[in-house]
Amino acid sequence: MTRQAKITRLSAGLLAIAVLAFAAAYALKSDNQEGIRAAITAQIEAFRRDDGAAAFAIAAPEIQAKFGSPKSFMNMVAATYPQVYRPRRVDFLDSMEADGRFLQKVLLIDHEGNDALAVYSLVRVDGVWRISGCIVSEPPGKAV
Repeated sequence: MTRQAKITRLSAGLLAIAVLAFAAAYALKSDNQEGIRAAITAQIEAFRRDDGAAAFAIAAPEIQAKFGSPKSFMNMVAATYPQVYRPRRVDFLDSMEADGRFLQKVLLIDHEGNDALAVYSLVRVDGVWRISGCIVSEPPGKAV
C-alpha cells in the first residue's frame, strides 16, 4: 500500500469516527435538551418573580453550599448577573457536553436592548438537571 493510500485510508477512518462522535453528541443533546432548557427557564422565571426559594432549588448542591441560603444566592445574582436576573428575552443557542457537565449557551437581552452571552453549566442530580454555574460575557463579534 502506498503512503498516499495509507493517508487516505486513515483520513477516511478519522472522518468516520468524527461523524459517529457528532451523532452521539447530537443524540445526547436531543435527549437532554428539553430538561436543560426547562431548568434554565424555570430559574430565570423564579428570578423575575423574586422567588429565591425556587431559584435556589434549581442550583446544584455545590452552589447551594457556597451561598448557604436563597437570600444570599438571590443577592449575588442580582448584583453580579443583572442580565440573568431580569432579561427581557432569552434565546437558547448551542449546547455541548464536557466532562460530565452540560454547557448551554443562551443569548440574553435586557430591557434596554443590550445583549449578553451566558454559558450555563448543568449537572444531573438524582435525575434532575441543576445549574452548577453561569458565565456571562458580551456575544462574540460585538463591538466594544
